[in-house]
Amino acid sequence: MNRFFVEHIQISENLIFLDDPKQLHHLRDVLRVRPSEKIGIFDNSGNDYIVLVKEIGLSSAKLELMEKRMHDQPGLKITIACAIPKNAKMDDIIDKLTQLGVECIIPLETERVIVKLSRQKKIERLERWNKIALSAAKQSQRSRLPVIKAVSGLKEIIARAGDFPLKLIPTLEGERKTLKALIHSAPKDINSIMVLIGPEGDFSPEEIVLSKSAGFQPVSLGRQVLRVDTAAIAVVSFIKLNEPCAL
Repeated sequence: MNRFFVEHIQISENLIFLDDPKQLHHLRDVLRVRPSEKIGIFDNSGNDYIVLVKEIGLSSAKLELMEKRMHDQPGLKITIACAIPKNAKMDDIIDKLTQLGVECIIPLETERVIVKLSRQKKIERLERWNKIALSAAKQSQRSRLPVIKAVSGLKEIIARAGDFPLKLIPTLEGERKTLKALIHSAPKDINSIMVLIGPEGDFSPEEIVLSKSAGFQPVSLGRQVLRVDTAAIAVVSFIKLNEPCAL
């Protein structure tokens, strides 16, 4: 069954009307949906709807509501601030982290990040990343889109990290605990976590000191040195499988 994103869903007498040209084009010309077909739609508020297409024309579509359900259950909200890797790997990171249910993704510029984006490129990439997240959310049956923040520096991220009860920074140097130890020792009632993922070559010593002073705990991901995309996916996968509220 095709799934379709509608940002603002208005229901009147069990009917949903669509008149946005872009949404109509996607429904009619991209998905090639026809009357009498059932499709799934979601509204980024955790709601999933099964609807029957009653009419679809050039200027509007009429959908009959068949079923409404809450698809996503509340759990640990994960924010990943990830250094921008070379090539197009950030696209893959956005895709995979969306599928894994990450709440917020922040593309990160650090001292050792090789990719330096211009202001215009940052705008263009953010638009692209949001499209990738939307596609991944549809594919993975996710009902809420992740928040993709604008490209940020480490100091910006640290400045707004105070509300997170658990903050981690995987690094290759210094005294560290294992990810397993930190997750299993975390209070079972924590509701959010932020993880900083560094670039190839790790964070600089100054960045690690700055992060630790803001409450980020150094963590080891094992003996192997992981690429940025592998590290991000590995961290989130482990947290999702072992989150305190599920233990």
